[in-house]
Amino acid sequence: MATKSETKGETRGDEGDVDLLGLDEDELRRMLRLMMLGRRFEEKAAEAYQTGKIGGFCHLYMGQEAVAAGCITPLRDDDYVITAYRDHVQAIVRGVDPKAVMAELYGRVDGCSGGMGGSMHMFDRSLNFMGGHAIVGSHVPIAAGVGYALRYREEDAVCLCLFGDSVVNGGPFHEAFNMTAKFELPVVFVCENNSYGMGTDIHRVAAIEELADRACAYENMASESVNGMDVLATRRAVQGAIHRAREEHLPSFIDAHCYRYMGHSMADPSAGTYRTREEVERHRQDDPILTYRKRLIDAGVISEEDYDAMDREVIDQVEKAAEFAEQSERPDFASIYEHVYAGDFRGIDRRDAWR
Repeated sequence: MATKSETKGETRGDEGDVDLLGLDEDELRRMLRLMMLGRRFEEKAAEAYQTGKIGGFCHLYMGQEAVAAGCITPLRDDDYVITAYRDHVQAIVRGVDPKAVMAELYGRVDGCSGGMGGSMHMFDRSLNFMGGHAIVGSHVPIAAGVGYALRYREEDAVCLCLFGDSVVNGGPFHEAFNMTAKFELPVVFVCENNSYGMGTDIHRVAAIEELADRACAYENMASESVNGMDVLATRRAVQGAIHRAREEHLPSFIDAHCYRYMGHSMADPSAGTYRTREEVERHRQDDPILTYRKRLIDAGVISEEDYDAMDREVIDQVEKAAEFAEQSERPDFASIYEHVYAGDFRGIDRRDAWR
């Protein structure tokens, strides 16, 4: 099990005591490809943002790919995923077409949210991907609601809820934990603990720095800390939590220590005001993709040539996604009024709405 080291923002790994989890070679390669696709996708998104093709907010995921791949790949099709605003790669890992994700970033009609959500609001109901949510912590109680609905309908599906470390000091976090523990709801909470809530070091604001310890306040809530830079260690922890949720209808909390290489958003791409370049470079030595690649090569699952071919393949896929997004139409201006009311708003006297 991974723990926080004394060095700020650093993680200690589980690589030495995690095997390949008994996964077949196709699944091991699939996880690597998803991580590579996520990295190349975000690099292309950064390029498009810098050239003005993407507007608004844009929060990139580079460095955290092992969390998405480790958490989402063990899920069944009928399970649910709900997340925060750093959601591009999570959507892709869940199965959303990269073309639809890129088109959403471009604000085009072929985006997975019709071009109306942008970077922070990827959504696909057909995949039970219940969206990215821009308000910090707002989706955590919604995850509890999904868990309640699953229990009410007597289904054995689970809800995976991902969020950042800044959420743990907010009220919605504790409200949702209390409800899921009290009502024994099948929710797996995963904190993508990259040490910086926006630009604030977690050590400066958290009275309990080992975030997994917070679950001890809630009976029936299991917790674990894991090295989120290690996709297999992450998957092992999440698989256990999913089994607990599915079979025992009980929630779990996993604190996944990871590190984002970019800033909080494209508004601070280098994050140079609150961390040093040396710190970032030190963490790049523990790159989740390259360390996993080495393990698969050492195990004979892939070769160097396989990896290079896979990289060329995902680069081509991302380039085609960008071409698709550029060719997609922009939403009609009249569509701004859609999805605001459950019914047809045009028959409403707007003056009556304020009475």
